[in-house]
Amino acid sequence: MNVSYKKIIAMVDEQLDLVELVEEHPCPSGSEWMIYQYSRTSPNILSAWRDGNKHHYVFKLGKGDLELVPSLSAAGIESISLKDEDVEITYAGLAGAGVGVGLRKEAENVTSTKILEKGGGSKLGKGVLITPKMEKITVGIDDTDTKEEGATWVLANEVGQLIQQKGMGYYLDHTITQLFPGNPNKTQNCVSIALTFAVYPKYKYEIGKEIKKILKEKTLSNKTSIAIYFGITPSKSMRLYTLNAKREMVSIEDAKMVAMRNNIDIIEVTGDGGIIGAVAALGLSENHDMAAKLPEDIVYKH
Repeated sequence: MNVSYKKIIAMVDEQLDLVELVEEHPCPSGSEWMIYQYSRTSPNILSAWRDGNKHHYVFKLGKGDLELVPSLSAAGIESISLKDEDVEITYAGLAGAGVGVGLRKEAENVTSTKILEKGGGSKLGKGVLITPKMEKITVGIDDTDTKEEGATWVLANEVGQLIQQKGMGYYLDHTITQLFPGNPNKTQNCVSIALTFAVYPKYKYEIGKEIKKILKEKTLSNKTSIAIYFGITPSKSMRLYTLNAKREMVSIEDAKMVAMRNNIDIIEVTGDGGIIGAVAALGLSENHDMAAKLPEDIVYKH
């Protein structure tokens, strides 16, 4: 029986010394245990969450000593480091939690693994996994349809699949962001889309050109725009702008100001009307629940 991990991706932000590790677990909800244990045990993990059978970890580059205790802190990631164009990840765990590296060696995008301690039973398991260095890029898309035909979320999904088919990287996520329902310029539901990619570094600045080319061929609107964010996590100013765009009308100037502060590339595909929504799609791209909600249904934490 095959219980190998399906895919493992490491996206690096060298300016901030951060890595977002995405692992597609073989068991739909088994990854919940991994999230809990790894977060308890690994001092360099800054945040972690589960998305279906995928677990995400945002990790500070470097090494953090693990204090492994059965049940309480049974497994963790000891270190993540860069070596040329590769990312080396050292895992450790007790008993069944220690056989994880062996289960990861057949995963897509894994270059190689090395077992340091075999593990299993009551023994310590430890090993190193090597995967290519990738970078995280989030692309906001808006205004590709008309009142008569089209759907931005459908076209955006097609764009994501085409980018992956071209071998530029992996299409990781598709987030629908509800914007201000009272917008008189909306086609119908007033939403914009964020696509999240893990991209090989050589394609980092090519992906925008390719998406522009695809949209130019397929959009039905003369106002289509995209916004591209290079980074692991959206900033506070990006999130605030998106929340404002949910509550009220905002201007293209507002969008351009946020883009300038966060090094977001704005590309007009057929016009500038989609800039507002394209930038707004980025701020909550990691918060699917809040992105989908109407403004009056959002609970704000103080």
